[in-house]
Amino acid sequence: MEIIDTHAHLEEVEDLKEAIRRAVKVGVTAIIAVGSDYESNLWVMHESWKYGTSRLRIYPALGLHPCGLNVSRIDETISLIEKNLDNIVALGEVGLDYWYGDARKSDSVRGVQRDVFRRILNLARMSDKPVSIHSRGAWMDCVDMAIEAGVKRAIFHWFSGPLEALKKILDYGYYVSATPAAAYSKEHRKILVRTPLENIVLETDSPVVYAGEAAEPAHIIKALKAVAELKGESMETVAEKTTENARKIFKFG
Repeated sequence: MEIIDTHAHLEEVEDLKEAIRRAVKVGVTAIIAVGSDYESNLWVMHESWKYGTSRLRIYPALGLHPCGLNVSRIDETISLIEKNLDNIVALGEVGLDYWYGDARKSDSVRGVQRDVFRRILNLARMSDKPVSIHSRGAWMDCVDMAIEAGVKRAIFHWFSGPLEALKKILDYGYYVSATPAAAYSKEHRKILVRTPLENIVLETDSPVVYAGEAAEPAHIIKALKAVAELKGESMETVAEKTTENARKIFKFG
């Protein structure tokens, strides 16, 4: 099997060299290394490629996460992304989060998030790059903004939102990602049951913690098994289709 991890924060993974070795053993052939702020974007651009092997390639994506936005560095970070558009396969992680931090109560914080998200969506449209979208608690706003910006390819990362938002995602040919949480999360499983395999990709969001264990790219196999169970398909079939979807989205061979 060939499997692609479409979303991982590799700069935070402990003993990354060994983690990559374990990923190769389970069939991971590519990882999208996502950035979330100025420093992690620099790491993605200058360091992530060093951990690739002859059997696993790491591709860069640059983003600006909605949680904990450093207002003083927003312009600097977006400028960094803009200057490197030709060197990346996607924009992400970007989006909105109305459940975490000050955005739970503050309209002004939400407004900053929306402004940043809109600016990066416009970069995606102009450069014809896909976007990896964080949409926690802001699901419909994220879907509507991606559509309004004219983004052609979008992955709604770890999507667990309402079915009305999912319908729009599918109507516009966008994708949702399955994480290892698909093994136990009722909300995430509900989405994956209702999403055609043609609109699903796999990810780990490493090193986020699932059921008490920090994820690494090799744990993509947990997401694969869960989707295969939910769809009543073999793991080989799910691996083949989700890998095909990822290659189509990110446009690599």
